[in-house]
Amino acid sequence: MRRVTIDPMTRLEGHGRIEIFLDEAGEVANAYLQVPELRGFERFCVGRPVEEMPVLTNRICGVCPEAHHMAAAKAADAVYGVTPPPAARKLRELLYSAFFFADHTTHFFILGGPDFILGPDAPVAERNILGVIRKVGADIGGKVIQARKYGHTTVEILGGRKVHPCTAVPGGMTKALREAERVEIERMGRWAVEFARFALDLFHDRVLGNPEYRDMILGDAYSHRTYSMGLVDDRNRVNFYDGQVRIVGPDGAEHGRYGAGDYREWIAERVEPWSYLKFPYLKKVGWQGFRDGADSGIYMATPLARLNVADAMATPLAQAEYERFFATLGKPAHSRLAIHWARLIELLYAAERWLELALDADITSPDVRVLPQTEPSEGVGLVEAPRGTLIHHYRTDARGLLTMVNLVVGTTNNNAAMSLSIAKAARALIKPGVDIAEGLLNRIEMAYRAYDPCLGCATHALPGRVPLQVTVRDASGAPLRVLRG
Repeated sequence: MRRVTIDPMTRLEGHGRIEIFLDEAGEVANAYLQVPELRGFERFCVGRPVEEMPVLTNRICGVCPEAHHMAAAKAADAVYGVTPPPAARKLRELLYSAFFFADHTTHFFILGGPDFILGPDAPVAERNILGVIRKVGADIGGKVIQARKYGHTTVEILGGRKVHPCTAVPGGMTKALREAERVEIERMGRWAVEFARFALDLFHDRVLGNPEYRDMILGDAYSHRTYSMGLVDDRNRVNFYDGQVRIVGPDGAEHGRYGAGDYREWIAERVEPWSYLKFPYLKKVGWQGFRDGADSGIYMATPLARLNVADAMATPLAQAEYERFFATLGKPAHSRLAIHWARLIELLYAAERWLELALDADITSPDVRVLPQTEPSEGVGLVEAPRGTLIHHYRTDARGLLTMVNLVVGTTNNNAAMSLSIAKAARALIKPGVDIAEGLLNRIEMAYRAYDPCLGCATHALPGRVPLQVTVRDASGAPLRVLRG
């Protein structure tokens, strides 16, 4: 049996590899997404004061610290049984909308976009953000940089820092928004809306307007019929910060919905021997192995999943794109490459919501915190991270010291679905007699890249370093010795 290894996986956060095994005929027998790091983050949080978690857990990741900051703050709210004032909730959501905008911009133009703007078979040295800028022009590259700058500047104003914000605390926020700051955030929000519209126009022109890419998106090689999971408001519209989690089946029918505190009734986790990353699945359906369909408990929690579970978007421009999306793909949509399109629709929604909140009459209210008064116990915080549903679950003693911490991050929720996508793409692309060139392997990487995985969030090496492993093989590829640092 022949082995094909993609190591390291590229253009993602964190580290992982793909192992593909070919049978004697040259067909793909199986493919595995391997995550070789052990996450110990929950364990070393035990014993810490729960109020430290919003600033401690946002160190999990430098790409999406705002997601962990908000999930931790909401979990701490629940631990103390306190409800933040309306202005505090709106400030949190405003910060979060600007973060979503910057994060989705990063993925499309820097991580995922090079495959479409430059092509999956472009030379490796060109398939990056610099190649994108050369292809589309310095003016567009400047817009991308400006978009990230405005997103991070808004986060800094509201969160105290561009990275690792520190203002969301149990019961609300540590600081109110001044009128001069609000005016600046409004100005940047108006620009963000226009940038999001520009990004969607670029996608329609460069991606959907290219017959090869359109066939890839509409084709079967990157498609799976799984369940979808995402947060919705009380009108079943997409919401990143608050609401209930809704689950729909491969046919689009509602499978169930739950609040943050009930996640254990719906989600179970299993382990496999080849990865430190767990495999969540729907408890009420059950684990049936790595296959899709209504009788398999595998689900996805991505921008595409959030559109699938929603009946509408909550802002007008995003709603128009939502309708165009499903008019093209049908609902629910199952193409994993369509996650890129869904991500840009969310980019527009995040920008619109950013502007709405900046114009809200309550946003500069000085009433931004309710001090906790009750004895701490247990709580769950839940938000939508850009990569999927993020859950923080804490339990404390009477002094507020943590006795249990469980984190289920977006990439973990997508782990089984990503594994399906990698295996299916490999089987569709690798055939007997086909040259396994770098461009072909990159097309397999595109199967996971659409999910925008953050293996830095999903797994962590303790005490903070990637374990070194060197495999010595003979001329036939058989392992002779494994050395571990």
